[in-house]
Amino acid sequence: MRRSDKVIITCAITGGIHTPSMSPYLPITPAQIAAESVAAAQAGAAMIHLHARDPQTGKPDQTPERFLEFLPQIKRDTDAIINITTGGGLGMSLDQRLAPALRVAPEVASMNMGSFNFNISAAAEKRTDWRFDWERPYLEASRDLILSNTFTQIERGMRELGELGTRFEFECYDVGHLYNLAHFADRGLVKPPFFVQCIFGITGGIGADPENLLHMRATCDRLFGDDYHLSVLAAGRHQLPFVTLSAILGGNVRVGLEDSLYAGKGKLATSNAEQVAKIRRILEELSLEIATPAQARAMLGTKGRNNVRF
Repeated sequence: MRRSDKVIITCAITGGIHTPSMSPYLPITPAQIAAESVAAAQAGAAMIHLHARDPQTGKPDQTPERFLEFLPQIKRDTDAIINITTGGGLGMSLDQRLAPALRVAPEVASMNMGSFNFNISAAAEKRTDWRFDWERPYLEASRDLILSNTFTQIERGMRELGELGTRFEFECYDVGHLYNLAHFADRGLVKPPFFVQCIFGITGGIGADPENLLHMRATCDRLFGDDYHLSVLAAGRHQLPFVTLSAILGGNVRVGLEDSLYAGKGKLATSNAEQVAKIRRILEELSLEIATPAQARAMLGTKGRNNVRF
């Protein structure tokens, strides 16, 4: 893997998994998403990973118009790399998932690298006080959900977004997804350096065991040599230990309320910036330097903040 003395902190602001009843601090409205993004960047995040939500109900909303309610403000008030999801919300079609990124041509977009069972139904068993009618059925439906990312779907996303100069956060939920990325790299559909986001702890994906992180990194080394930057995220309580291990191994980190609602055992994070500030403190105690947005752009080879459509 490409080693750097700078660590890129990505912050995933709201996601499409957690629901409003799980935390009063989950940003839902465009104003909340913008404010949380700006604060996360000020706390040290070089990249902001973004989903959108219906401001009335908090349900995932993948319409380009919803993203455009907060993207200009984030760009105006920060220098962070803006990263648009192509995962969207559970059950969305590929057309829906790609629509915002195709509209705004961001510097970076996420790209799920394989189909798999994506089960978050256990979250529905933990509460009865739902704020909105959609929340519980949305979570429970994931028992019978395959998150579809076929080779045809992935290729379409790579080609259409690649033509816009967008680079990718390659989201890899299991070892086979790394081989899928190598397949597309061998065909020349994507070019290095690859920003490989290894994801741990989602039911249906690879488990949150430290040995699995070492295996994923070793597999990346075999497949990509020094043509990639490793980054890691982990769900829920695994977040901070796993991202810290990634940094110790020479990789990068992702935090944010998309991945975990907590800032410690039993303590809800009151903001995304709280999580960013916490991992920044940990990294600096390890004598690791935090990458600025400009340094992250140089590492990842993005097209620059002025070459987007918002």
